[in-house]
Amino acid sequence: MKSQFFKVIVASEAHFDFAPLICEEMESSARARGTGIAKRTPEYLREKMTEGKAVIAFSETDEWAGFCYIETWGHGKYVANSGLIVSPHFRKGGLGKQIKRKIFELSREKYPEAKIFGLTTGLAVMKINSELGYEPVTYSELTDDDAFWAGCRSCVNYEILTSKERKNCLCTAMLYDPEEKRQEMNMQDPARKARRLKVFAEKWQRAISRARTVFRDKFDSAAASLVTLFL
Repeated sequence: MKSQFFKVIVASEAHFDFAPLICEEMESSARARGTGIAKRTPEYLREKMTEGKAVIAFSETDEWAGFCYIETWGHGKYVANSGLIVSPHFRKGGLGKQIKRKIFELSREKYPEAKIFGLTTGLAVMKINSELGYEPVTYSELTDDDAFWAGCRSCVNYEILTSKERKNCLCTAMLYDPEEKRQEMNMQDPARKARRLKVFAEKWQRAISRARTVFRDKFDSAAASLVTLFL
């Protein structure tokens, strides 16, 4: 797909009419991938728009192109960038990365001390997250807020999550820790940087190992792709 210009902005009440279309596309995309997604209503998305906790993208001709929103958990200690969706007309053109970067910047602006996390089954999203500074983590490092996990009930994989006592599922957990990043910025010693890279690689290997244990028959090819992308 040839390069296009997109306008990615903070959503507001002016974009309420797009909420039903966005919800429909989220569900349709999840069905096409054969993966789960926590369902959201148009009213829920409009609430995010009103609060200034969502970004929306448009093409050069003002056609809706994409969307993502912010959720907070644990009294603002954790933030999730959720519901990333790109219109089928504008996929494979880099728009997903633009939206992710915009919602990430908005999250850092609104919640500078919060840990930003995500759960995803998509390799492309994992790669974008990694470029933004996220690292793979265990589910135990995510919020323990029951309200967050309740949102997974509409996911087709919810039974897997509960059977594993919320310790793992098909999704890979990734986390951006601002305090950890500040410490990294202060690390000028090359030996310390080397150790940090080693820890990062070990985290990915553990994430791959856990997923292979749960989904051994389906995971070998995906694991190989992850290693190629991130290590």
